[in-house]
Amino acid sequence: MKGFIFQNAYLNITEYTTQAERLKEELCLSGVECDVIRNAYGTVVVDNVINSKLDKYDFCIYLDKDKHVLKSLEMLGVKTFNGFSAIEVCDDKMSTYLQLCKHKINIPTTIPAVLCYNDDIKTTDAEAEKIEKTLGYPLIVKQCYGSRGKGVFLVKNRTQLIEKMNELKACPHLFQQYIPESFGKDLRVIVIGGKVLGGMLRQSKGDFRSNVALGGSATPYAVDGEIKLLCEKCAKALYLDYCGIDILFGKNGKPYVCEVNSNAFFYTFEKVTRINVAKAYAEYVVNTLKR
Repeated sequence: MKGFIFQNAYLNITEYTTQAERLKEELCLSGVECDVIRNAYGTVVVDNVINSKLDKYDFCIYLDKDKHVLKSLEMLGVKTFNGFSAIEVCDDKMSTYLQLCKHKINIPTTIPAVLCYNDDIKTTDAEAEKIEKTLGYPLIVKQCYGSRGKGVFLVKNRTQLIEKMNELKACPHLFQQYIPESFGKDLRVIVIGGKVLGGMLRQSKGDFRSNVALGGSATPYAVDGEIKLLCEKCAKALYLDYCGIDILFGKNGKPYVCEVNSNAFFYTFEKVTRINVAKAYAEYVVNTLKR
């Protein structure tokens, strides 16, 4: 059995590079040969057939979001973790919310943006009014593609809303209910093979976003009861082998699924919780392949 861990061509932050190293280490300890490979031009070439040197591998842990290479690997018969359908949905936040809605999973009220590619057209008060009537202020504006808290904005009035609508009008984005009880606080839950592995409570003193990458702090959190069932249901609904689910806390602690990251970094999570995420993921991969 031989596999590879597939990384983005350009991302070199510690949280990312360490992820591949840790997974390779744990796979090797399990007796599985593994390489770490960066995406590159020519990784896949398509003419009458799909051509790739990666077809010699039995499996791939996919840490990129280039869905076309991922789809090609699956068509070549390489077993992938996560698979194409899971990453395709999770990479687009609006697609994620639609899938969660289909499975009756609690999310903040969300409105998809209407895209405009004409530079001469500006957002009107009437268009902004339709959003504010549903969501009120403050509200959240999110780009559909992005991670680590980037592309997420807190909008407090119509002037700011119109400004963001004009700024993002040609970029896929959405408008979302703001959960004030969860200002600067959320829960990151890691799920592997449909089962909760553990949780990490993230908090920020000055930013509505709780991301540690943006200066937030983190502490271990025991995930059980309603939140455990919610996260496991969420991972199964999105066909995810591995994911990080971000939970917001509403009135009386009511949980909302804020986002689902199919390639969630676990560098900080392992340090904070002392849970060996890489080992758990490697064991899941090996056991799945043996079955």
